[in-house]
Amino acid sequence: MTAISEKLYLKAKSIMDAWCEDGIYAISFLVDSNETYECKGFHNVSSFAIGYNTEEDCEGAGQYDEERWNYAFWRQDETFVIDPDEPDELTDLLFDWYRENGISNIGEEDEDCYDDDYHYIGKGPVGHYELLTLVSEVAKRLQQEGYLEGKFGRKLPIIIHGLEYAWYDIEATKNANISGEADTFLKAMDELGMI
Repeated sequence: MTAISEKLYLKAKSIMDAWCEDGIYAISFLVDSNETYECKGFHNVSSFAIGYNTEEDCEGAGQYDEERWNYAFWRQDETFVIDPDEPDELTDLLFDWYRENGISNIGEEDEDCYDDDYHYIGKGPVGHYELLTLVSEVAKRLQQEGYLEGKFGRKLPIIIHGLEYAWYDIEATKNANISGEADTFLKAMDELGMI
């Protein structure tokens, strides 16, 4: 895990090092699975991309407004770290890591992934939760080292999510933002009934 974690960390930092826009208030670590993604003979492979939103983008939305925190309203101008449609060294490293950890049947999903009340309790397609966990650890390291505070002059939340906010996205976001950086996001999502 160390090799892939380090490579993901360095790639994430290099992407954020290039940002120079004012008003960034949240970082997006989008871990998304999509049935159209195919890589190395597997379907429904997860991707990892990084982006952000600015105060200008959310046009003065209130602290807990959906426009501020729901990715559906963001600019969605992310940069891929792992892109199954364009595999590279990091994609190869991820698949090596999957093999080393006995993770097979990438992209398949357990059909029994809802509880009796029809709440989703699954972990996404095989490989998704595992990548999400790696990404959460990378985000946590960035927070622990004070990278965002050093780069942007203040603490910022790293929101780890898919296109919907599954329970494991919230878990990963809480894990990554060790000093409460994502508390406003979490409160907003709760008030909006999204978690």
